[in-house]
Amino acid sequence: MTETTSTLADQLLEAHVRHELNALKGAKLKKFLHQEVDELLEYANSVTLERVVSAEQIMGLIRRVVVSMELDAGIPELAADLATEVLKAPVQSQTRLGDILSREQASAFVEEALELRHQRERVISEIMAHPVYQELVSNVVYHGLVNYLYEDNLITRSVPGVGSMMKFGKKMANKAVPGLDETFERRIKAWLSDSLPSLIARSEQFLHKALSDDELRDTVMAAWVSLEDRTIEDLQDGLGDVQLQEFVVLGYDFWLHFRQTPYFEGCVQAVVEGLYARYGNQPVMNLLADIGVTREVIVTELEAVGLPLVDLLRQEGYLEALLRRRLEPFYRSAATKKLLAAAG
Repeated sequence: MTETTSTLADQLLEAHVRHELNALKGAKLKKFLHQEVDELLEYANSVTLERVVSAEQIMGLIRRVVVSMELDAGIPELAADLATEVLKAPVQSQTRLGDILSREQASAFVEEALELRHQRERVISEIMAHPVYQELVSNVVYHGLVNYLYEDNLITRSVPGVGSMMKFGKKMANKAVPGLDETFERRIKAWLSDSLPSLIARSEQFLHKALSDDELRDTVMAAWVSLEDRTIEDLQDGLGDVQLQEFVVLGYDFWLHFRQTPYFEGCVQAVVEGLYARYGNQPVMNLLADIGVTREVIVTELEAVGLPLVDLLRQEGYLEALLRRRLEPFYRSAATKKLLAAAG
């Protein structure tokens, strides 16, 4: 009886494996997937997001995978190599900037940027207050004043020889009174130092008026018109493989540091909490619908990717091995043999 039971169990196992393999191909598999999608979406219409996965579980996943997971050192090298391949691809020379971003879209971005008037004025004020800009203004005014006095004023341009006489007189005065040049320069710069705040204030007022919305709009769109017919390859001129790889490595190093900062943690926490505040107690289907994941989208991708993958796994023998690993323990179990013996 025991030998007969074992033989029957083996026969049932083989029949079960063949049944499952036949069901996992062609029209039967397609029908099965459609049915399961409908069942899952029906379930998604009733179960809430926080029941499926909690905000704490999502944060834990992000901390483990995004923040703490060790990344292989070969990743930046691979990314740099792939980026280089992208830049060398024929599509770079075949695509115009205007093919990627239309003039209407560029104009819309400009209009939105012009709404940030307060930020623009603050940037101008901060630039004006920067010591480097103040030194630049001081040097420009100083050299302009000196050049005007000795070379480019109305008298030297109108009366021949006056410019040369002034330069000659300057040299003679310096010989007669050593250090006169330095004294003159020091006094002019002292005057500039006293006048600089007023000059900076006037510069700022001028920029606020000159950088009006209309002027900025016309300037940016004129620049866009000059660039929109250029290919992406033209715009990349000067960016070699070495520089690109260095930028990728720098970006990778930045990401390794940034992902572990409290700022990143706070931003992620805010996103997750905001998501659950809105969708946590709603059915999962509401979230899927809002992000555009419909039944048609799911079925299309399953048929495009899932079905060929299952076919490959079946052809390679993986599916049969998987089924046997799952089913053999059942058909070899004492409980199954006992049931078969009782039935026999």
